Amino acid sequence: MRIAKALLTLSTGLLIASCENRTSVEKATEAGILVIGNSNEPKGLDLHLVSGVLESNIIRALFEGLCVEHPSEDGIALPGAAASWSANDDFTVWTFKLQPEGQWSDGVPVTAHDFVFSYQRMLHPKIPAKYSDMLYFIKGAEDYNKERNPDPNSIGARAIDDHTLEITLRGPTPFLPEITKHYTWYPVPRHIVLEYGKIYSAFTDWTDPGNMESNGPFKLKSWNPTHHIEVERNLHYWDAKTVSLNGIRYLPISNTYTESRMFLDDQIHMTYTLPPEMIPYAQEHMPEMLRQEPYVGVRFMRVNTLNKALDDPRVRHALAAAINQSALIDGVLRGGQLPAHGITPPFGDYVTPNAVNFDPEKARKLLADAGYPGGKGFPEFKFLTTDRDAGRRNAEAFQAMWKEHLGINIRIEQREWTTYLQRQYDADYDICAGGWIGDYLDPTTFLEMWIKDGGNNNTAWSSKEYEAKLREAENTADAKRRLEILAEAETILVTDLPVIPVYWYTTNYLLRPEVEGWEPLLLNNHPFKFVRLKKN
Repeated sequence: MRIAKALLTLSTGLLIASCENRTSVEKATEAGILVIGNSNEPKGLDLHLVSGVLESNIIRALFEGLCVEHPSEDGIALPGAAASWSANDDFTVWTFKLQPEGQWSDGVPVTAHDFVFSYQRMLHPKIPAKYSDMLYFIKGAEDYNKERNPDPNSIGARAIDDHTLEITLRGPTPFLPEITKHYTWYPVPRHIVLEYGKIYSAFTDWTDPGNMESNGPFKLKSWNPTHHIEVERNLHYWDAKTVSLNGIRYLPISNTYTESRMFLDDQIHMTYTLPPEMIPYAQEHMPEMLRQEPYVGVRFMRVNTLNKALDDPRVRHALAAAINQSALIDGVLRGGQLPAHGITPPFGDYVTPNAVNFDPEKARKLLADAGYPGGKGFPEFKFLTTDRDAGRRNAEAFQAMWKEHLGINIRIEQREWTTYLQRQYDADYDICAGGWIGDYLDPTTFLEMWIKDGGNNNTAWSSKEYEAKLREAENTADAKRRLEILAEAETILVTDLPVIPVYWYTTNYLLRPEVEGWEPLLLNNHPFKFVRLKKN
């Protein structure tokens, strides 16, 4: 008996030791918690006050729009908060039938009134929503947002009843289900938002852990600034049976080398990105974990046209023509990116205008024509970028190219994410690094942002002719002609060039094999409800 007890004690001790030797990833996998790098600390979690990809990654787990992404096929809309939808003959009026079992995470029913409230809130002139123009597809939305009509009920979104939402658009929009996948079209919990302020109140406590209620597959569990944000299963979610993960832990790792080490040390399931130097190593030593995929997005530079020296298209074209995009991609980025000759990346049947190419001789002539031969007399300007290591490397490459080919100097300014964003909103920069990932698979997701006073424009540039082309395209039913008109609009944009395209994105990241249901998607908007962790 004494021997049996001793063996039991020994085996128990070995089991405990074995459990203690498990890696962080193994423990998280066993607990059903997906641990991922998320680039930086989010600016917030209020759907109406943010505009970044890293915020979107969290919001997509917490909230759900009328339609959701297919887990493996691009351009397919699956039922989300809406169980079904239909449109009239010219796609100007859509009717969405909500899930009869749809609830917020506190058990309160999700209704069509929540969607109407959400759209009225985001478009309210007093709320600083940088993404409000995403809702301008709705009839009356722009007029209300720009205070041309003070009546919120003039917006073409109304609740027929608790479970029927009708949306009237300002023009034919056959791809509306795709647009509703974006978080700007998600509902917010009316009963919670109003508990902490008025409809237009910004930066209130409704998004704090313990306060926030959401309608997606997960709910907010904890937020430890600079350390992690964690979400957990929403038991009131209408499709809870589909959800496999027990939670997701987002780590704001801004240093890509630190993130890679954490992956190699078995601390995270997935990286946000991968340093260029790590790509060849991963290709050789861990090809099964390396993901290199197309990504519908563009890297560019915003130019503050309020700067006198930069408010000259010749100067902007000179700066663009002096950038050796291929050298940047091959020598610095190494991720299979493509040189961007326009703003809209190539996809579908759209033909992007060929406006920007490396041509140092042309660049020097343009700068001389603008009154700065050899860069003489051109004032030193500041180049704003993020505090990420990649931001510094890219900025240094631009700095060297402009010095070599144009004889001009720039000063690099790196700022942490929220300050970097705020500086753009305040027009407190000369030139800044920027990028845009498509919100949906249509060229307008890259072109609509440059309208006058657009929340994500931030260049002080606008053009009535450009916006007239966008409106013409919006009211054109013929699909081929519509794309041609959009290309004409983009030609106006890249002729003035308030934003300088540099390269079209790819995604390069590391993913552990136990993560299942994570398939390549052009927009990289993976629906977390379908993701699983394979346990040993």
